Amino acid sequence: MRFERNGFSTKRHFLTSGKLFLLAGALLIVGAGIQFTNSVAGESAVKIPPPAVDEVAGTQGAQEKAVFAGGCFWGIQAVFQHTKGVLQAVSGYAGGKQETADYERVSSGNTGHAESVEITFDPKQISYGRLLQIYFSVAHDPTQLNRQFPDSGTQYRSAVFYRNTHQKQVAERYIAQLDAAHVFPRKIVTQLSPLSAFYPAEAYHQDYATLHPESGYIATYDLPKISNLKSTLPEVYRDIPVLVTSQAPGKLTNRK
Repeated sequence: MRFERNGFSTKRHFLTSGKLFLLAGALLIVGAGIQFTNSVAGESAVKIPPPAVDEVAGTQGAQEKAVFAGGCFWGIQAVFQHTKGVLQAVSGYAGGKQETADYERVSSGNTGHAESVEITFDPKQISYGRLLQIYFSVAHDPTQLNRQFPDSGTQYRSAVFYRNTHQKQVAERYIAQLDAAHVFPRKIVTQLSPLSAFYPAEAYHQDYATLHPESGYIATYDLPKISNLKSTLPEVYRDIPVLVTSQAPGKLTNRK
């Protein structure tokens, strides 16, 4: 396994290197009194305008869904779990076939899947375009091609899996708006792909950032995203996340 950026490993390394490494890393962080901020770790938020073209919140049904990919699904899930109007955010896989929708095969980068998050939201409280604003500004860096530091591979690509023509049009126009305004130093590389199906990830991936704040990876790359959401878009931030494990009991199932 490779090590990148200031000696912190990839997500996959943290899942396979054992509890001793995680404990040592946590003790080092606490003992040194390190506080991770977006100036020394993780990604900096980018303040961007909302979509010029967006639906009006409250005009759709009781629930809607959006599927976004942008690097490790732990951080993407955590950001939207702290977003008002989100009813559930589930880590999973999109872009490939059902038979290859498991962590080991997706991690090879050869399945077509991207680590993704399915967001169920109340359109009376938050619009699809507003979710896109959070996705582009806080949840990940949309200018990184097939990677989000420190993870690389097509499974970590930036992608919006649209469920209908409306979602496609809102995303297309918003990307064009942001590129025209040059809010990022580089061109947005986010792929727009129709959603064929979403496959929930293994149970141990769900709510990972909340359940494992002691992880060096979470402290470095994901907790700053939550802080960025609170500071950049305080009107949509909520302190208590909505967790998969707090939902009604039942098996997560594949859905289209």
